[in-house]
Amino acid sequence: MSKFHEFLSADNAILAMIDHQTGLLVSCRDQDPHLMTANIKGLCSMAKTVGMPSVLTASMPEGPNGPLMPEITDILGSEVINRAGEINAWKSPEFKRAIEASGRKKIIMAGIVTDVCLMFPAISAVQEGYDVYAVVDASGTWNKDVAEAAIARMTQAGVKVATWASVLAEVMDDWRSEKGLELGGVLGEHTSYRWVYNSFLQAANAKA
Repeated sequence: MSKFHEFLSADNAILAMIDHQTGLLVSCRDQDPHLMTANIKGLCSMAKTVGMPSVLTASMPEGPNGPLMPEITDILGSEVINRAGEINAWKSPEFKRAIEASGRKKIIMAGIVTDVCLMFPAISAVQEGYDVYAVVDASGTWNKDVAEAAIARMTQAGVKVATWASVLAEVMDDWRSEKGLELGGVLGEHTSYRWVYNSFLQAANAKA
């Protein structure tokens, strides 16, 4: 089976969180900032829950872009590849080596801003044979027009555009899986699915 047709799993993918920096976050206006933060936390929690490796990177964090948002490092740890100047993270030897060291050909990517920090490395990785899932609702940019243009260009280049909840469901695969209940909890914590999840828990507790 081609890696491009193989579904995501905890064993074949790596998560890359790119430039979710405090100085860049203030410019994101294409979606509600609280929703975007919930999406970012949900994506990171999904990876941590299933033990998926992750790579965090920041562009010149000592400058106006600022450090990575603490919501990410609180979940995935404080090890961050701080790039000296490369705008395209894929051109950073340290970032690329970290991806290659995982031995995985599927990369789940999110970045701020969508049309630069996410789009550039996503296209570059696809060009080198990786299967890239660009999680656009855990990314952000200036406005919806910019986001739509970035999505169109990534799609043209062969990047798979995705949402974090879809990625979670693909990784989970089956509610009866070992991590099914925990992943349902992640979905319930960060989306309106919480009402369904809470109803399920209450029903399960009533039967116990």
